[in-house]
Amino acid sequence: MIEQTSLFRSDGLVAGVDEAGRGPLAGPVVAAAVILDPGRPVPGLRDSKVLSAKARALIADAIRSRAMTWSVAWSDRAEIDAVNILNATLLAMRRAILGLAVPPDVVRVDGNRLPSLSFGTWRASGDAVVGGDSKVAEISAASILAKTVRDAMMAEVDRLYPGYGFAKHKGYGTRQHTEQLTARGACDEHRRSFAPVRAVL
Repeated sequence: MIEQTSLFRSDGLVAGVDEAGRGPLAGPVVAAAVILDPGRPVPGLRDSKVLSAKARALIADAIRSRAMTWSVAWSDRAEIDAVNILNATLLAMRRAILGLAVPPDVVRVDGNRLPSLSFGTWRASGDAVVGGDSKVAEISAASILAKTVRDAMMAEVDRLYPGYGFAKHKGYGTRQHTEQLTARGACDEHRRSFAPVRAVL
């Protein structure tokens, strides 16, 4: 579990940001931003990837009810293909930050790249933290929200496009997915800019 002791730094209010869905062959990339409330800590925060789906769902509910503010945003498949996955991810992160009810002074992002943190007359400072989803409570909370929201979105994609197994693999390039992609061709949620999808078009 990640200790929630450094929620405020000397330079202001901290938001954690993370994404889910950069690697899949289909679906959106989803980003979340979270500012935790120091008076209402969220138990069980850790990297979303080490949690079961049930545990993620329970902790996500706690984040929504206990955080000072949170926001989830995404870039859809068409936008990913138009601007590439990196730029689409950074756009989703900016949208999530803009969706916060309270503007942060500091934005801490999982990984080694930061989105632009200039928002008109307001600018936040930023830190890119490699492995931040297992080190920083705010980023861990964002990773859990992003993952649970994207998984729910992919379950809906599975209902719209049955047969590919989206509810199970969430769009990642598993053997089941690539076999169905080859057999069925691409659906509207498949990312045309990704090589395995281009190969079947």
